[in-house]
Amino acid sequence: MAQTGKTLRMRRLLDQETGTCFMFAISHGTSAPVVLEGLEKTKEMVGHAVREGANVVFLSRGYAEQLADIFKENNMASLALKLSASAANAEKPYQEIPISSVDEALRLGADAVVALIPFAPNNEPELISWAAKIGEDALRSGMPFIAEAEYPASYGQKKPSFDMTVDYLKRSARLCEELGADIVKSNWTGSAESFREIVKCVQVPVVVAGGSKESERDLLTKVDQAMQAGAIGCSVGRNIFQHRNPAGIVRAISKVVKRKASVSDAMKELTN
Repeated sequence: MAQTGKTLRMRRLLDQETGTCFMFAISHGTSAPVVLEGLEKTKEMVGHAVREGANVVFLSRGYAEQLADIFKENNMASLALKLSASAANAEKPYQEIPISSVDEALRLGADAVVALIPFAPNNEPELISWAAKIGEDALRSGMPFIAEAEYPASYGQKKPSFDMTVDYLKRSARLCEELGADIVKSNWTGSAESFREIVKCVQVPVVVAGGSKESERDLLTKVDQAMQAGAIGCSVGRNIFQHRNPAGIVRAISKVVKRKASVSDAMKELTN
């Protein structure tokens, strides 16, 4: 029964025609050390994402309950419940604090759980144990587990003392898969060739992180190149909820991910 549940939920996370996945990450209130501009419009932004083509929306418990009705506007959009918060202002950096569970995700009707897994020397033993517990609970309950296997400091914390390299991302992706992740989210490595190394080292689907705010063309080019390297899609946050035309950029990303549109063609959505 659990495997049936995971199979059905995984199907809902992906675009039914293309097998691609466009995720909208707006759980930054649990990750960033400050309230980022645009988060005050969470309801509006989730509405744009659901209506204009996102397959999955990352929300914490509070907003999952507040915004559940928006998902009625597109029954193809899925909820991924955020399971952790970053202790971003703690003296000890890179600490992820559990704030929810697979059981709660089931009660809320979520189709997946998502957790940030920023491995670092000062958190690795605890983080491995916690991620393994998520993987175990997710497997038992038939709940897909999306692991944000990203660099520490992705959301504005101080940079780690160790080098942030493709080898770091490969190891993080592989370890998250070994612990039970069903989809791995990774930082962009700068080129399709280097990103392909991450895709090749795991058997589960990979999505590229949208990262910090950048130009529309740079964002869409990154998503396009990541998909050429084997990614099934992307997870974008700030480049949507801080955009001057959030509905337009959602449509543009969706065209690149689902229709394999050129960047120039997708950019036309920003003038509609």
